[in-house]
Formats: sequence, C-alpha cells, structure tokens
Amino acid sequence: MYKKIKYLFGDKSFVRFIIVGVINTIVGTAIMLVFYNVFHLGYWFSSASDYVLASVLSYFLNKYYTFKSKEKGWKPAIRFVANIVTCYIIAFSLARPIVRWILYQLGTDLSVSWIENIAMLFGSGLFVLINYLGQRFFAFKTIKQE
Repeated sequence: MYKKIKYLFGDKSFVRFIIVGVINTIVGTAIMLVFYNVFHLGYWFSSASDYVLASVLSYFLNKYYTFKSKEKGWKPAIRFVANIVTCYIIAFSLARPIVRWILYQLGTDLSVSWIENIAMLFGSGLFVLINYLGQRFFAFKTIKQE
C-alpha cells in the first residue's frame, strides 16, 4: 500500500502541484466564498465559478511548471478540461451529502448556509487529490520514448 501511495504522490511533480494549488486555492476559494456569501449566487454557481476562473491559471502553471509538458496543440487542453470537469462533478457531488451525513452523525444543528460552506471547503480538498491524479496520468501524461 505504501509503495502505491509513494508512486502516486511521491515525486517532485506533487510538490510543484501543491505550490500551484496553493495559489489557485487562495484565488478560487475567495471567488467561491464571495460569490456565495456576498452575491448569494448559490452553491453550484459559486463553486463552478471558482473552478472555471482558477482553471485557466492552473492549466498554464501545471502544464509548463508542474508537469513540464511540451505537447503542443489542443489535445492537452481538451484532456485538461475533461479532467477538471470530471473531478469537479465527482468532488462536489460527493461533498455535500458526505458533509451533511457527518454533521448529522455529530448531531449538529447548522444552517444550510454553514453546511454548504463546509461542503464547498471539503469538496475543494477532495478535488485537489483527484485532480492531481487526473492531470498527472491523463491531462499531462508523458509518453516515454524507448
């Protein structure tokens, strides 16, 4: 099990991905929470706006800095978008029911707004993990020449 985890997350690209992710997370989370709490734009619109806007920056930083991809053309961009969309749907579709279930088990009595803020933060963390794997092994995969 340790070898699998080390294989998936134990190389330099993961450290670079985290650095890029910190930048994206600060920008994206601020957008998401302001859209939700200040402009009252709703859970899905607010979280989607975060990922659409931060993903543009993420594409360029991860392609050239994190994974050092030299692949030209539209293929890596299309794979990147497919990865982002898939990871977003998975992370945020799971986040809200998981957070609701956990908070229910803990016996908390929070407002919908608090629950959805917690769910968006949890969804963001889940997104980071599956997004890294998708970018490393799908969007910016490198084909080794023999």
